[in-house]
Amino acid sequence: MNVLIMGYGKMGHEIEGVLRERGHRIVARIDEKPGLGDGTVPTEKQLAETEIVIEFSQPQAVVSNAKLYAKAKVSAVVGTTGWKASEEEVKRIVLDSGIAYLRASNFSIGAHLFFALAEEAARMIQSLPQYDILLYEIHHNQKKDSPSGTALTAADRILHALPRKKRIVTEKLDRQIEPDELHVASVRGGAVPGIHTVLLDSEADTIEITHSARSRKGFALGAVLAAEWLRGKKGFLGVEDFIKDLFLKGR
Repeated sequence: MNVLIMGYGKMGHEIEGVLRERGHRIVARIDEKPGLGDGTVPTEKQLAETEIVIEFSQPQAVVSNAKLYAKAKVSAVVGTTGWKASEEEVKRIVLDSGIAYLRASNFSIGAHLFFALAEEAARMIQSLPQYDILLYEIHHNQKKDSPSGTALTAADRILHALPRKKRIVTEKLDRQIEPDELHVASVRGGAVPGIHTVLLDSEADTIEITHSARSRKGFALGAVLAAEWLRGKKGFLGVEDFIKDLFLKGR
């Protein structure tokens, strides 16, 4: 598989390593910072040689990058977060072009096990009003968005499974939380790759479901597996489409 890496920061380097381990060819490594990769913008020749782009860039670049992929008829796996406001525009670009575009807040296979467990736990406490539920996440001091896309995905899954929680609150609270609010808290510091915890709490006990990333390699492997899965497909896809197929293989 011929892959172009869009965004050659820490994640881009991890993706490069996994691609080489799995026998794929890297067409080019592109980054907005001059000198970091093979260029700041992919050339027409590079795009013509590319089967799949794997992108971990900046949210402000997502729309312009999608236009590049659409014009070149190149599909993409996108792990950039923080661009929800542009989602409809990107979807239109993708559907008009006929390419495949798979986006995710988190490509870690372990994180998706975490999402599934959190959703099932939320479903189980619907009939147990003595249990409340909350979520917090910790990330390194270089992370640019807050809360993390992973935390918001987990929160959405909880709301889907637990009707008594209707709203996500991410800001600092200087008041008592309302019963229908789900609080999602963020902490930034150090070099933590990512820790996400769903906490179910009652007067009697506490249950914690935690995903702790030890390195970025799990995210990179998931993105590369998603790129391999995406070949031959079309449309504006969510990571759940890929994960569903992956988990079914284990049954």
